[in-house]
Amino acid sequence: MNNSKQPKPTLTGQRFKTRKRDEKEKFEPSLFRDAVVQGLDETAGDLEAVSRFLDVTGSKLDYRRYADTLFDVLVAGGMLAPGGTLVDDGDKSKVTRTGVCVFTADEDIEKMRAFAQLLMFLKGFSESEQNKLAMFTGILLAGGALPATVLSSLFTDAIVKEGISATFAVKLFKTWIAEKDMNSVTFALKKANMDKRLLELFPPNKQSVEHFSAYFTANGLTELATFLRAQQTLGTRKELQKELTEKLELGEPVKEIAVYVKEEMRKNDISEQAVVSLMWTCVMNKVEWNKKEELVTEQAVKHLKQYTPLLASFTSQGQSELTLLLKVQEYCYDNIHFMKTFQKIVVLFYKADVLSEDAILKWYREAHLAKGKSIFLEQMKKFVEWLQHAEEESDSGEEEED
Repeated sequence: MNNSKQPKPTLTGQRFKTRKRDEKEKFEPSLFRDAVVQGLDETAGDLEAVSRFLDVTGSKLDYRRYADTLFDVLVAGGMLAPGGTLVDDGDKSKVTRTGVCVFTADEDIEKMRAFAQLLMFLKGFSESEQNKLAMFTGILLAGGALPATVLSSLFTDAIVKEGISATFAVKLFKTWIAEKDMNSVTFALKKANMDKRLLELFPPNKQSVEHFSAYFTANGLTELATFLRAQQTLGTRKELQKELTEKLELGEPVKEIAVYVKEEMRKNDISEQAVVSLMWTCVMNKVEWNKKEELVTEQAVKHLKQYTPLLASFTSQGQSELTLLLKVQEYCYDNIHFMKTFQKIVVLFYKADVLSEDAILKWYREAHLAKGKSIFLEQMKKFVEWLQHAEEESDSGEEEED
């Protein structure tokens, strides 16, 4: 019997794989830089090609991990060492610096704007870096160094979905308003046609005025929320005016038009004053008016008479009545051949219960416009005296009954 111990079997030529989660990925900014520099150089300075390259390469390179290196390359053309000098690996066969960057670009404002747009929202930047960039961009916008069109970078699907666009916008607008004021912000947004695109800061399922208002109000930007709501209401009014014009042209029944308009008012939170104002405009635009003063009055009364039930549906409030009266006054003043027609229109509206006695008297005593004031007050003098007399008789009658 052989009592000697048998040697244990050994494995040769075998390697055990380390679990992926146990591996620590090397931090190699120089390799990242080389890949970006090569790609940028291949674009030959075409910024649209640069944008496409960065967008496509973002799925292969870790922008978030190498955010500082990416920023260095896009601004300075290569990796920056402490003190601001460019890192040189000492390998002459390797290109470590690109000419496609801010520092080597022409001293031209359009070029700088293009780079600002390019740099603004790369997903790789950390939250702190995004905040700093947002503040910097806000300062440039406030000083007029950048146009508001640069904000179009915010509407890229990838950053909208991740919520980067909205959070960036909060910091940017806060800085912009602090540097200037809300009026300068709204003016710049309108000029660049960006006011109509603000909802695009959110994904499609959240692109509503309510969500926008709640988000920016919660983040201390109530002024911006109010501005957007006002802009959306203005857009809705224009759309309603267009629809109303079409319905009037088609000769749809007045009752059906009233029902439609009231539903639009409810859905879009439009005031009765706003509706009666645009309704007057639509009704008056429907006709080609006679240029002869002696004939236009009869034409106007005949035309308006058929729409008094429609107008009466939207003058249930005293303020709405005054709004309509002021629109009539303004129209008669702006259209010279209507100057003598004002009183006839007001009397028609009074008899058709579109305007009340109280509204007419308030307009006469204190609420009229300066436009054509003396002419229109003189026209209304006898009718107002008749109304006041009737009011006095009514009051005395009530006293006798008491």
